[in-house]
Amino acid sequence: MATTSGCSSSDSSSSSSNDPDDRLKRLYPAVNEEETPLPRSWSPKDKYNYIGLSHNNLRVHYKGVGKTHKDAASVRATHPIPASCGIYYFEVKIISKGRDGYMGIGLSTHGVNMNRLPGWDKHSYGYHGDDGNSFCSSGTGEPYGPTFTTGDVIGCCMNLIDNTCFYTKNGINLGTTFTDLPSNLYPTVGLQTPGEVLEANFGQTPFMFDIEDYMKEWRMKTSLTVHRFPVSDKKGEWQTTLQRIVSSYLVHYGYCSTAEAFAKSTGQSFEEDITSIRNRQRIQKLVLAGRMGEAIETTQQLYPGLLEHSSNLLFMLKCRQFIEMVNGTDSEVRGAAIRSPRSQHSGSNRSSPSMSPVHHLHSPRISGGTNSGSSSPSRSKIVKGHGSQSQSSQSHSNQTDLQMISEESMNVANAKVLNNVAMNGDTTDSRLIEDVEMSDGVTEENSIANGNSDGHYMNGNNHACEVEDDMMEVDGPSQKRQLCGGSQVAVEKMLQFGRELQAMSLHLRRECGKNETNKKALQDAFSLLAYSDPWNSPVGYQLDPVQREPVCAALNSAILESYGLPKKPPLELVIAQATQCMKLMSKAGIGSCAFASVSDYLH
Repeated sequence: MATTSGCSSSDSSSSSSNDPDDRLKRLYPAVNEEETPLPRSWSPKDKYNYIGLSHNNLRVHYKGVGKTHKDAASVRATHPIPASCGIYYFEVKIISKGRDGYMGIGLSTHGVNMNRLPGWDKHSYGYHGDDGNSFCSSGTGEPYGPTFTTGDVIGCCMNLIDNTCFYTKNGINLGTTFTDLPSNLYPTVGLQTPGEVLEANFGQTPFMFDIEDYMKEWRMKTSLTVHRFPVSDKKGEWQTTLQRIVSSYLVHYGYCSTAEAFAKSTGQSFEEDITSIRNRQRIQKLVLAGRMGEAIETTQQLYPGLLEHSSNLLFMLKCRQFIEMVNGTDSEVRGAAIRSPRSQHSGSNRSSPSMSPVHHLHSPRISGGTNSGSSSPSRSKIVKGHGSQSQSSQSHSNQTDLQMISEESMNVANAKVLNNVAMNGDTTDSRLIEDVEMSDGVTEENSIANGNSDGHYMNGNNHACEVEDDMMEVDGPSQKRQLCGGSQVAVEKMLQFGRELQAMSLHLRRECGKNETNKKALQDAFSLLAYSDPWNSPVGYQLDPVQREPVCAALNSAILESYGLPKKPPLELVIAQATQCMKLMSKAGIGSCAFASVSDYLH
């Protein structure tokens, strides 16, 4: 995505120690290198055999006899210049002019003869050092700039918006020399006499010329073109359409007061009853506060049958509820955490390693279904206790059979348990967790929840701002966060809920078949218990409040869809279409797409 302003030359120098990839991303933010890689070095394959390469294929030296022009040799970069660069620039330092300084710097398309200096053949363009002439697909040069020799830095800039090219010498712009350039041009250099050596800079280090300032100029031109584009709206049709788009967005995400005020000022009407909008807003607030149990219950009350007929959506919501239980924010464990002591271990410190989630796994052994305490053969995988056998019968009865995580997470959990044993010498409650099969049935809602959808929940943190602050944290900012808020009662509730969630996953698998999305959701949620500090673990991102937003969006869309309303507001569709247009412009070679970022206009 294009930035809103160019970088200054001082910015360039200050970033010289940064990663080369970061510099290239800042220079060409609109380029998707998975589709159109940037030139980063000279090609060891696309060159004449008199060319030698070194220094990570950035340095070029001549190794021919150099008697006539027939001994000239060129090399192209590894990739053509992507149109989505908008403006592309590279520099070449003359390490040695060699015997005669017959060197050419420029551009060429794939397939142009490499036994020539750039500029001599069709679709080849070059600026030559021995005479300062420019060559435009012809053996006859035109006077252009000064000659160049050892120590000089020559830059070549291709403007993919107006298809022109100019050169620089030691940071000074020499003016436009080529126009009407074709697409898919490669940076190209050529040498002709012994001793000639060049080295390229494709943007990995700061340039001598301030290309960022030149880019800023064209970014402003593109922005003015967009703003000044003539739109005839004598009948007010465009204005009415835009007002409807804004109104539908406000209604979609439940901004009731704003939507009502906007409707009154513009004369818009709602397709949805205001009561229903407020109901959805109420549910969204609960989800964004982490109170998933209440959100599910409220949805079932206000929209009977919705979740019962969307089993994968319900499963996704319950996986999120388990995560919020770990977080201590779900109402099921929040109440217990407030009523109960922070720790059931006398004299233990809250930050003690013995307070890890693994050591919290104390609950009555239940091997059957979700509502039974009896053993059942259907529960084929159990958690096995390893350690001291001298504990009381009560301690023995607290061994949990919660089945968690797939093979990958099992290995992590076992490693953490064994590490706790080694570090603490405490084997009383150590567990080795076996594999468990998960449930199935891919839905779009699950994809959104796992970040696999192209859909974008546009609310950002705006909704979260409406939620009361005291809903977001159980512990104070100075206190160490603990599993389920540090309450043993809450931990046992969370474990029981985990058993029910696992039983639901098995039921879904039997009813609907395998579902990798559901399997991963459950696996990720359960894997939080493999760490003594899940918030700072590799899977701790799940506990971030921002992860509630895609869940909220999926539930909100399902409610709307059940009423025959669009699951996405028109505004999001328009933005998605505009973004896709930028990609199509890039593929079509329209360079202005680099400076017309949709994200910039949203910001």
